Amino acid sequence: MGYAEFSLSGSEGIFMSKIKSVNDFVIKFANVNGSGSASANQMFAKGVFRSGIPVSPKNIFPSNIQGLPTWFEVRVNEKGYLGRREGIDIFVAMNPQSYAKDVAELKENGYLIYDSSWKRDFGREDINILEIPLTELCVQEFTNPKQRLLFKNLGYVGLLASILEMDKEVYISLIEEQFKGKEKLIEPNVKALNIGYNYAEENFKDFCQIKVEKSDKTDGLILTSGNDAAGLGCVYGGATVCAWYPITPSTSLAESYSKYCEKLRVEIGTDKNKFAFIQAEDELAAMGMTIGANWNGARAFTATSGPGVSLMSEFIGLAYFAEVPTVLFNVQRGGPSTGMPTRTQQSDILCSAYASHGDTKHVLLIPSDPKECFDFAVEAFNLADRLQTPVIVLLDLDLGMNDWSTPEFEWDDETSFDRGKVLSKEDLDGIERFGRYLDVDGDGIPYRTYPGTHPEKGAYFTRGTSHDEYAGYTEDGVKNAEMLSRLVKKFQTASSLVPAPVFNQEKSTSSMGIIYFGSTDCSMQEALDILEEQNVKIDAMRIRAFPFNLEVWEFIEDHDLLFIVEQNRDGQMRTLIMAEGGIIPDKLVSILCFDGQPITAEHITNKINAHLSGKPTPAIAAS
Repeated sequence: MGYAEFSLSGSEGIFMSKIKSVNDFVIKFANVNGSGSASANQMFAKGVFRSGIPVSPKNIFPSNIQGLPTWFEVRVNEKGYLGRREGIDIFVAMNPQSYAKDVAELKENGYLIYDSSWKRDFGREDINILEIPLTELCVQEFTNPKQRLLFKNLGYVGLLASILEMDKEVYISLIEEQFKGKEKLIEPNVKALNIGYNYAEENFKDFCQIKVEKSDKTDGLILTSGNDAAGLGCVYGGATVCAWYPITPSTSLAESYSKYCEKLRVEIGTDKNKFAFIQAEDELAAMGMTIGANWNGARAFTATSGPGVSLMSEFIGLAYFAEVPTVLFNVQRGGPSTGMPTRTQQSDILCSAYASHGDTKHVLLIPSDPKECFDFAVEAFNLADRLQTPVIVLLDLDLGMNDWSTPEFEWDDETSFDRGKVLSKEDLDGIERFGRYLDVDGDGIPYRTYPGTHPEKGAYFTRGTSHDEYAGYTEDGVKNAEMLSRLVKKFQTASSLVPAPVFNQEKSTSSMGIIYFGSTDCSMQEALDILEEQNVKIDAMRIRAFPFNLEVWEFIEDHDLLFIVEQNRDGQMRTLIMAEGGIIPDKLVSILCFDGQPITAEHITNKINAHLSGKPTPAIAAS
């Protein structure tokens, strides 16, 4: 952990306190949208990761036009605590528009780096200021105005490499990799890196007491985003069709699938790709295409966010009632309505669980890191085929769009897909009458066929209207009730097939418990360690799927008081637990964050301690 030390700073010879830490700090960049800074900031994070220290970079960008403020935050932590942490240790302030806000976020004794081509008084005497005339230096070295703007970003990366005492060669290697095939761009980019590095070597030697020392804590880890991992998982899961409509923050998931298909889904012996990637005219059409492809025997999916789920709801209900396998990735963002398209929330729990009108319940998979995004993408297709129903994978913007230090993905080439209860021509030959919606095995899951399987048997009319066991139209209310009841039985079967919860203890050790899910996991692990240091005994369970299986209900039964941690205003997971299990409200205490930023360990522990001390815990966002 960081601490402050006193040292001589500045030409005036006054003593200034400085934060000192090794491989544990938060750095934030303030830039202008459209300035090309994101790639440089990402390069800084990759350089730390390649030095062996886990990182968690977060791109905080506006949903508007070029020229407005944007931020990029990186947490560096050798212990692997990668949840957002409040308080900034180093601020690289490159946007005068946001100076006041940026400087206010900087911790006492922290470090402020800014472009001193235009001198500025920041009004704080409790921070350490590093002035570098980046614009002037770039004007001296480069004649192209656009290059001057872009290379200024690499200049401050070089400065950081120097003051943090990092190996500059790490960044040179990253530049060479980025511009492989465009070798003429390597030299000017390295030159820009050296502008900042050399200036810092001459002017800021030993000034900063925060350091990056090489470690081995990233062995066995990769740095990737949840969307990229899920897109790759769809390829490995056998998906051959993606029908989608662009919407932040899910677009990169579909694009990732296409990118990997171009490389991996190629017909043997030819250069021909074997996949369909279709941009529909809207979200409703995308879901319709996905249902049609699945009905025809392909593995197909779509990706969207909350507003898209709203538009897709009618077709989601069709897939549920006609029992057509369907996979949907919902990368959640701030809502309601258009809301905050570039901020994160977990606010689509209820609309996804009960999507569409009438009595519907859908299978949800809730990954917590990119590795689970990959694994759950594969599993989603198996479950959709096995259960013949929509399966919705719930990510959020923080998990989906930002990079994470995550375990390497694993794949067994002997893996086979579970296509579920699909009858062949030979199977149909042995059946007197095929009943598409007959519950033959008592698990609520009927048998189905692919179109064209048999010349005489196995054909049926897929409909969203009420139907009997043989897919015949009916308005018999009793028969319709029987169909709806069978779907409930299928949902109960699903509870034994979905991923089980993860516990932070082998058995219950306390009368109190915490329930959490999704990307909250990273902050929760740190919060649990803090609570243990504070001698607060509490058990924890991470929910990974809906319907809830027996282990979830046993955990709830075993504890007298449960904190439900979620990133939405209304406590939607708490509502879902009460609705599905008849749990009394007083047993479940909400810990909520809905300010668009990822929840912090500090926020979680403060809310728990406030409740235990008898103080009110209003449902408000983190401060």
